[in-house]
Amino acid sequence: MSGFGMIFGLLGALFVYGAANVYIGRRLHQGLARLFPSLRGRPFAWAYGAVAAAFVLSYFPLPGAIRGWVSVFGAYWMGIFVYLLLWLVVADFALTAGRLAGLIPSPTPGSVRLRAVGLALLLTIGFTGYGIWHATRIYEVRYEAKLGGPANGTPLKIALISDLHLGAARSESRLGEIVGRINRMEPDLVVMAGDIFNDDFRAIRNPGRASELLRRLEAGYGVYASLGNHDGGSTFPQMLEFLKDSNITVLMEEFTVIDNRFVLIGRLDPSPIGGYGGLERQDTDALLAGLAGVDPALPRIVLDHTPSRLSQYGGEVDLILSGHTHRGQMFPANLITRLLYEVDYGHYQKDPASPHVIVTSGVGTWGMPMRVGTNCEIVEIVLH
Repeated sequence: MSGFGMIFGLLGALFVYGAANVYIGRRLHQGLARLFPSLRGRPFAWAYGAVAAAFVLSYFPLPGAIRGWVSVFGAYWMGIFVYLLLWLVVADFALTAGRLAGLIPSPTPGSVRLRAVGLALLLTIGFTGYGIWHATRIYEVRYEAKLGGPANGTPLKIALISDLHLGAARSESRLGEIVGRINRMEPDLVVMAGDIFNDDFRAIRNPGRASELLRRLEAGYGVYASLGNHDGGSTFPQMLEFLKDSNITVLMEEFTVIDNRFVLIGRLDPSPIGGYGGLERQDTDALLAGLAGVDPALPRIVLDHTPSRLSQYGGEVDLILSGHTHRGQMFPANLITRLLYEVDYGHYQKDPASPHVIVTSGVGTWGMPMRVGTNCEIVEIVLH
């Protein structure tokens, strides 16, 4: 995208965000002024505007400590903003439908407006409160697939995670639990399907501690990773150094044959934010052609962060492991991801001649540290 395009897109996003906040502020004041008659419009607008602006300020180069606090506040605010907007819009639709049906007088009485705004606020508090709590819970899911059998005929156990988003709000607080839960699975292999970082390596509060925890991962065949769209940018070299120090092998348009049992292929994401320092994703056919000298009987497993264009893989691949979608992370976005992706979550195989696809909802959160209608999860995969 050109510089002009990026500026135009940023201005457009700011306009939409600002307009949405004007709508929310007006609706909140219309309802609350009924309950608090002394609540004046101008002071309320300034107070609400300051809260809404905190999210925008989190993207400015503020001093470290201040930026950290503003970023955390902005992350929580975005979740509140999403549900305020959703439930106020629903309330307005309900009031409009009531007026058209003759159930509510026109213009809408202040007492009715107060009840509608009050209900929207209660739903926002309930959904965000639940989302904050639910995001602290980590679930484990298990899939089994038959790939024709690894070389020695014994099952292969893989622990899959994606979307750690280290540097995001509360991302580091659960890292110890994630490592412990993976180790209790006793996997043969641990794989990370991208978005290990959250755009900026400097956002990680304690990278030394995070690296120490990741080095505790235990797997007979080691820990491998592919990169996601948030694993690039100006701090890309620091990200790679961190992964190296954490004993995580990154596959960037590369493959490795492990113990003559299976082939593991790692892809670069097609849309990295800030780029991969000049590295680019290859054509899939060209990449797979490089496996010509590898025993075709060995199962081929691909780490590809974004589960889009699954048709690029055919019978030459046995299993694709992805993340990225978060399964929408927060209702009702999970309904949207179902429409956007051929598979946005779970275990899928189009037909017997197609590869198995497993998409995880991710073990962390992006943006808002909340989960509603989806889970943070670690995936255990047993291959036969």
